[in-house]
Amino acid sequence: MKSIVIGVIAAWLAAWPAFAQSPNSLSAERIREHDRFLSSDFLEGRGVGTRGGNLATEYIATQFALAGAKPAGDNGTYFQKVPLVAVDPQPQTRLSATAAGKTLSFDWLNDYVGLNETQKPESQFDAEAVFVGHGIAAPEWNWDDYKGVDVRGKVVVLFTNEPTSSDPTFFDGRALTYYGRWSYKYEEATRRGAVAAIIIHTTLTAGYGWNVVRGSWGRQNTFVALRPGDPALSLAGWLTRQAGDKLLAMTGRSVDQLLAASESRDFRPIPLGIRIRGDIRSQVRAIESRNVAAVIPGSDSQLQDQAVIYSAHWDHLGVGEPVNGDRIYNGAVDNATGCAILLELARAWASLPEKPRRSVLFLAVTAEEDGLRGSEYYTGHPLFPPAKTAIALNYDAIFPWGRAKDVIINGVERTTVLPLAESIAKRLNLSISPDSEPEQGHYFRSDHFSFARAGIPAFSIDHATQFAGKPADYYQNLWQEFNDKHYHQPSDEFHADWDFTALQQVAEFGMLLGIDIANQDKLPDWRPGSQFHR
Repeated sequence: MKSIVIGVIAAWLAAWPAFAQSPNSLSAERIREHDRFLSSDFLEGRGVGTRGGNLATEYIATQFALAGAKPAGDNGTYFQKVPLVAVDPQPQTRLSATAAGKTLSFDWLNDYVGLNETQKPESQFDAEAVFVGHGIAAPEWNWDDYKGVDVRGKVVVLFTNEPTSSDPTFFDGRALTYYGRWSYKYEEATRRGAVAAIIIHTTLTAGYGWNVVRGSWGRQNTFVALRPGDPALSLAGWLTRQAGDKLLAMTGRSVDQLLAASESRDFRPIPLGIRIRGDIRSQVRAIESRNVAAVIPGSDSQLQDQAVIYSAHWDHLGVGEPVNGDRIYNGAVDNATGCAILLELARAWASLPEKPRRSVLFLAVTAEEDGLRGSEYYTGHPLFPPAKTAIALNYDAIFPWGRAKDVIINGVERTTVLPLAESIAKRLNLSISPDSEPEQGHYFRSDHFSFARAGIPAFSIDHATQFAGKPADYYQNLWQEFNDKHYHQPSDEFHADWDFTALQQVAEFGMLLGIDIANQDKLPDWRPGSQFHR
């Protein structure tokens, strides 16, 4: 394996004229070539626990070494081992519902998908179904969809997202809070002892189509291993809207009716009078994945035990269900772009003639697509303690569509770094735009969130929404096409005509921000009142 990797990388570098450029300038062409290789069919979609994923991490480690960054992983290597459990749902899985003597069976992938979180090959349940609205218990908003109803041993049926309101302060208005994320729904159902939780999908509440759900939940996912006695759902599942309507029709209700009912603070859980049966079959195996970690020590002996972190996830969906004959989910945008930026940042930082005072850690994490598993593991096993981590700056899915006029910095307003970020953006002739889709809850969907939960000020340096020389609707049209046709699909592939200038620009922004923070006397923090405060 190592000889194959070395040969491929050597051949790639031999044909790479961009390396002859000035070592101190951040280069769109170097970023392009990293993206091209990381999203090539040769890496087979960079699946966790696969040959392609191992090749990707070898490539990233090699690039860190070539840049001059030192290994920061286990036993003097560039790798931090991340033990995971892979759960691969099998088509032999069965799900049905019975009411008033009638039984409705659901079709795997076309009607439902889901994962057995007990991490066992087989799990069966036959339980009463209870509709719990959006499945939210948020005392600070005086909202409780459970209202004391005991759902232990039952199947909860619910919607993702949050109740809507014209009040801009209610659940943070248009911006999704963590209560709206599917991950919270399953966590809360688990805490309350449910045997299964099934989300009825709608494009409006999820923010993406069924093809995204099917592609993400109908395949192998990975989990941090359960400890003995940990509770877990036998099925963390999704139903299509059409299947949801069929299920609810057994009770004389519809998806639209229950969506409307779930919008009221007075909503109470509704026993559906349905029993849902599941025979959940999975292939389960222990796998050892890895984060790739490299460090460049700081120049100040008093501060070099503190660090700025740059992160990006290296994984994508691997080889999966074919779409138009293509089974490789290359992930050229998501997230070969972020890894390409990470590698170029490491090269540029290592080339600085005078290093900043604090150290810098470059971290390519595993299993983001399965629920931020690699960054979650890192924060539980940090290379720099959270109290000595100045900030975590993340890159995830940056669009290579031209020269940017703006940048989204998802979450910077939560921290004391905002004035500095505004100053650097002005210096680079960039405006800072608000999240164009706050209702999608992007802050809770990428690896910076794991760092935030550990108390580390963290946010993503995100994509542009305005491009030089392009019409006002240029971004919106391209984004809509990407979201509808390519997100988490095999068609997220590298295109030779992509313009990587915007990636160079966000790399420059992140480097200037990181250098300034690495040189400050005082560590950044969250703004007062933040739920993540140190």
